[in-house]
Amino acid sequence: MQHVVTEPRAPFRTADGALEIHQIPAARDNLIWLAVCTATGAGAAVDGPGAGEVLDYCAAKGIELKAVWNTHTHWDHIGVNADLQKRGKLEGLEVFGPAKKAKDVPGLTRGVDEGDVARIGKVEAKVMLTEGHIDGHVSFVASDAVFCGDTMFAGGCGYLFDGPPEKMHRSLERLAELEGGTRVCCAHEYTQANLRFAWSVEPDNEALAERIRAAWALRAKGGCTVPSTIAEERATNPFLRHHSATLKAKVAEAFPERDLSTPVAVFAATRALKDRKDYEAIPDSALPIG
Repeated sequence: MQHVVTEPRAPFRTADGALEIHQIPAARDNLIWLAVCTATGAGAAVDGPGAGEVLDYCAAKGIELKAVWNTHTHWDHIGVNADLQKRGKLEGLEVFGPAKKAKDVPGLTRGVDEGDVARIGKVEAKVMLTEGHIDGHVSFVASDAVFCGDTMFAGGCGYLFDGPPEKMHRSLERLAELEGGTRVCCAHEYTQANLRFAWSVEPDNEALAERIRAAWALRAKGGCTVPSTIAEERATNPFLRHHSATLKAKVAEAFPERDLSTPVAVFAATRALKDRKDYEAIPDSALPIG
């Protein structure tokens, strides 16, 4: 199965220089992140459906895998743990994962929750509880990078499997409060579908139009649109745009019976509208990419 990304992003360093972050495509659209301490060379794999891609990458780059950071317990995020365990390579690694779901994280050595830290080498990442996709979901913030799993995507957010909408809305709002330059290292390349939906509810957003043009051009070459930045998400992600009059009008048109008097209500209706998948019928010719 060929990955949707054929030209991964080049490794980049956090603003403080403490981490070098590598992107490893896996399965069809998963993105495994490898956070490498620049002082020690130790690496932490962030989520993933399997271990093969990570082990091959570390061997090729001379990186010593020392830890796993799990954001949540869906199979394509803890599969890396199970695969490492099967290969006899999980023992001895530090495994940081959601404390609320500790029994479901293979090889867990440290359950983490809001305000805790995850470590790799000399680097400490702050843990945020970012529930809404599923219970126990955490994100890891290191300098100007956030590993947010399936909570915030480039131009979107995860399904509300556990919810409720209030939890996901709060998680997204908290992530949006990070510095604008913070890189959003989410776990999937879903951006084109997300932006197609975003355009369906806010077609007068010029920042969104520019983002669509850039994303389509990059994806045409097999490139990856991730990471984005928090500033980009504030400006174009429909799940952070509850204040947009255009978006509210579009959502109200779809759900005339809904009360949209609060930000949470607008968010919940916007998520419900995306779940209907009407936007999938919008052709590229209706997008601002000409």
